[in-house]
Order: sequence, then C-alpha cells, then structure tokens
Amino acid sequence: MFDYVIVGAGSAGCVLANRLSEDPDVSVLLLEAGPPDTADFIHIPAAFSALFRSQNDWDLGTAYEPGLDDRRVYLPRGKTLGGSSSLNAMIYIRGNRLDYEEWSPIGWGWDDLLPYFLRAEDNVRGASEHHAVGGPLRVSDSLARTGLSQAFLDACAARGLPANEDFNGTTQDGYGWYQLTTRDGRRGSTSVSYLHPVLDRPNLTVETNLHVHRILFDGKRAVGVAGSRLTDMHEFRADREVIVCAGAYLSPQVLWLSGIGRPDELALLQVPVVAEVPGVGVGLQDHPTAGVTWMCQEPVSLKDALNEENLGLWATGGGGPLSSNTAECGGFLRTREDLAAPDVQFHMVSGMFVQEGLLPAPAHGFTLSACVLHPQSRGQVAIVSPDPTTKPFIVHNYFAEPDDMRSAVAGMRAVLEIAGTDPLVRYAQQPWREPASDADEDLAAYIRATAQTIYHPTSTCRMGVDDLAVVDPELRVHGVEALRVVDASIFPAVPRGNTNAPTIAVAERAADLIRGRAAPAVIAQAGTAA
Repeated sequence: MFDYVIVGAGSAGCVLANRLSEDPDVSVLLLEAGPPDTADFIHIPAAFSALFRSQNDWDLGTAYEPGLDDRRVYLPRGKTLGGSSSLNAMIYIRGNRLDYEEWSPIGWGWDDLLPYFLRAEDNVRGASEHHAVGGPLRVSDSLARTGLSQAFLDACAARGLPANEDFNGTTQDGYGWYQLTTRDGRRGSTSVSYLHPVLDRPNLTVETNLHVHRILFDGKRAVGVAGSRLTDMHEFRADREVIVCAGAYLSPQVLWLSGIGRPDELALLQVPVVAEVPGVGVGLQDHPTAGVTWMCQEPVSLKDALNEENLGLWATGGGGPLSSNTAECGGFLRTREDLAAPDVQFHMVSGMFVQEGLLPAPAHGFTLSACVLHPQSRGQVAIVSPDPTTKPFIVHNYFAEPDDMRSAVAGMRAVLEIAGTDPLVRYAQQPWREPASDADEDLAAYIRATAQTIYHPTSTCRMGVDDLAVVDPELRVHGVEALRVVDASIFPAVPRGNTNAPTIAVAERAADLIRGRAAPAVIAQAGTAA
C-alpha cells in the first residue's frame, strides 16, 4: 500500500515523484514500463536517434494518414526512466504567451504557470527578468556549435531576418541558438534532474520493467493498478490517489483499458464500463514537420562523430561534437502579417536526418525543416484490443485543415530560400530529395510525401469543463474519484514550441494541486515570448 501510485516515469512522472516524496510522511510508488536509464546513448546528446526502436522506445506508429498520401508515420516515445525526456532533442522552449492566454479561462494562464517554469529552472545564464536559478532542471547553452549551424544563422542574417538570443524572453520571433536541457554536455532528462537525486528517500519506491495494464477501482474510486513484469502479474494499492503520466498516446490507452471512455466502444472490446467520459483519446494534436536534406562533399557535419576521440572528449569534459543535440539552432516565423504569433518553427540539424531518423547519415550534409506551430487539425487515439500489450490505434489527421498546409507551404518556401543563401548555400550541394518546384502545389505535394512528427503529441485527455474534457482544472478525471492525469495529454492545445518544458511546468503545478499548496512566489516578474 502506497499513498500515491504514479503510472509512467517520464517528463511528468519523475517531477511528481520528486515533489510528492518531499513529504517524509507520504509514500510514493513510481512505475515505469521500460528499463532504468543506463544506456550510454541516453546520456550522449548527439546519439539520441540511436535509441529509436530500441528497448528504450515504445516504437509506436500512426495508422494510414489521409493527409500524408496514406503513409504511416513512425512515433518514437521514451520507454525508460525519464520517458521521452531521455529520448528527445533537449530543446528548452516554454511556448508563446498567447498559448497560455487561451488556457486562462480554466485557470491555467501564463501567470498561473510562470512560477512553475521558474521553480523548475536552473539556467546557466543566471537569474534575470525571464529566468531563474536553483531549480532541478539545468538549462544550458550548447557546448557544441557546429559550423553548419552558424552558416544557417549567417544566412538568416543575410536575408535580413531578425536575430533572437532568447526564445523564452520578450519575443519568440527570430532566429538563434536554442537553449537545451543539458548539464555539462550531458542530457539532463527529468530522471537525471528530478529522480536520481532523491532515489535514496525511504518513502520513494521505483519499479522498472513494470507494464501497467489497468487501474483498479472500488466502485468509482481508484484504489490501485494492476500490471505485469514479463509473465508475473502484480497489483499495487494507492491509499490517496492514482496518477497517470503515460503521455499523450498511452495515458488514454490506460484509461480505456480501465473502463473510462465511450461505453459503446468499450462494449465492443468487452471492457467493463466504469465511467462514461466521451473525450478520452480525441483531440490529438502535434506539430507536423517537413524539410529538405542536402548532401555536401566537405566533412563538416556530425556524420561519423561517434568515434573514440570524440567519446573521450565527451567522457572527460562533456565537450566535443557528441555534446551537440544535433538541432542546435532554429527560429520562429510568422508567415502572414495578420498573425498574432509565429505559425512556423525551424530546426536546423547539423547532419542528414533521413527516413525519420532511422537511417544513419549516408553522407555529410544537413537537414533544415519547418513545423506547423498552431495546427488546427485534430486526430485520435483509441484501443483496438483489450490486450494491454497491443499498441494503440493512432491517427493524427495531419493537414486535415487547409490552414495547416498553408503554413507548411510557406515554411517550406522559407527553408528553400534560407538554404539558397550564402553562406549556407555552400553546403547545400545536392538534395537528398526536394520539391519539384517552389510552386504551392509542388511544395504541398512534397510535404504530403515527406512530412513526419516533430514529437510533440498533446491533448488526448484534455482538461476543461466542457463535455469532451477528460480532466477538470485540477487534473482529476471526470466521473471517478482519486484519479488524475498529469502529462501533455491534458494540454487544451499544443503550445507553439517544443513541449518538454511545458510538460515539466504542468507537473510542477500538479504537485502543488495534489498537496494543496499555493503557487511559489515570483520574485522577478518574468515575461515570456510574445
């Protein structure tokens, strides 16, 4: 018996395990389906794609996507301590202030979340109007700034595009270096930042390789979970609450398998209904991205960076090419003058990122991509079997809404223009694959043929008070008791930017809601990108 049972040791689960176990009178159990985060590639920033389809990856995928020429899209998600924060590109972006103004009606506006961004943060640039120090999450400048990345920024400057030294500062627009969740050149996942420092607490128990099948109920009250390690079944009881932190694809699956969802669909799978919650799994959002990859003859990229010399540099001081997160820089663009905030984000990768990152770089080169930041299209997650080991059905419906393609086409045109500008054009010698022309119809056709996820799924257990909301503003699941969901699935909408930092901030605030504590004071009135 534990006070709290947390399902999933990802970006949110590790935060909650740390904060809830601060009270020595409270017992906390953290359950993770994957192994401990001991794989070397987890901690080497430049090596994250080597984890794809490994034991540390759930290796999910979409159904046939109608808006992508009926292709299936690979969806890597972290399956280890730290979850996807142990698998991502480590970019620290809070999002645009406008995003959180849209969350304000349910009490999750920018002023509500700002104290938690700051409480989490330990920024190497020091405390300022916009940043804080002393939190568990180290936010750093990259120790590896490749020449290709600098060439991208120089090309942006040559085109008269604005520079931005801090995308989490006064404005989001512009181009510059990303800050990262790294520490001394190593990945700073939520496991490294929040979990490892407190593993010696006697009131915190962590179980790995434990796949949760379903939540256990006494009537309408969640009282524990059931799961398996290999063929052995286990049950764990929660005296206070069960908290699901399995992510935007798997949290709805856990709810479905536990009898929370739409009764007619649960009946088809012979899953007994516990509560009718129509919104489970609907409203899926993501940032679809498409780019162009170029090859070059000069040995300037991160190809072949994983060698003995560079491993030695990284192991002894955290420096060298292996400390690169690969997408070292980028930017934010409004593709139309009437927009209130950017609608496209760029990621400049100092290497060839081909076949969704599943193919090693065949040559030196780079990839420049543009993702749609404020998509209107919505998808769905559902279960297709009562067997908890069956992967969920996922369809994003990318580009179902014409405005999303409008932004994507404008972003792709900007990609081609920047890559054709000195000094970056020097390295754009031969495209791996490119649009037939810069006409709208050819750019759209190319995007449909090549677009992929940028790994930012949200909103499948959306919080709110309407009929399709799954959790209330305190993240309690509608229709039942003692059950919450805390992860990116509860976002009302996907923010403009990389989603790891907002997930951590949400979990920080959720911990206070669970403990009944007030928000921490904000000493410096920090702002955020607008």
